[in-house]
Amino acid sequence: MRTQALLFCLTLSLAPLAAMAGAGHDHGHSHDHGHAHDAVTQGKAEEIAAKNVARLADSGKIDKSWKTVRAVKSEKKDFSGSTEWVVEFKNDKISEPDRQTLYVFLSLGGEYIAANFTGK
Repeated sequence: MRTQALLFCLTLSLAPLAAMAGAGHDHGHSHDHGHAHDAVTQGKAEEIAAKNVARLADSGKIDKSWKTVRAVKSEKKDFSGSTEWVVEFKNDKISEPDRQTLYVFLSLGGEYIAANFTGK
């Protein structure tokens, strides 16, 4: 039983790293986003996403220069029957073109799901 708990914790701790690796995030499972009245506004989604970008920069998972970047676009997108907020950030200070756009995925209720450079 302890081994299962350890593996579960390890899996949870590595999940954000996998999301940042550009492998995308899994939309194959259903998210419980709550009811429509629980959904956050577009402005609130951008605020929550920006806080998560700062958190990722502070933890060293992305470059520190991301902390000063603002959202350039946000929209609700449907992924295999689950609707999520996708908030897009652009950072011209990054030299690699495929790493200049960061996408943050949130549930409709504003819960952080993942972030990556692919938008998928």
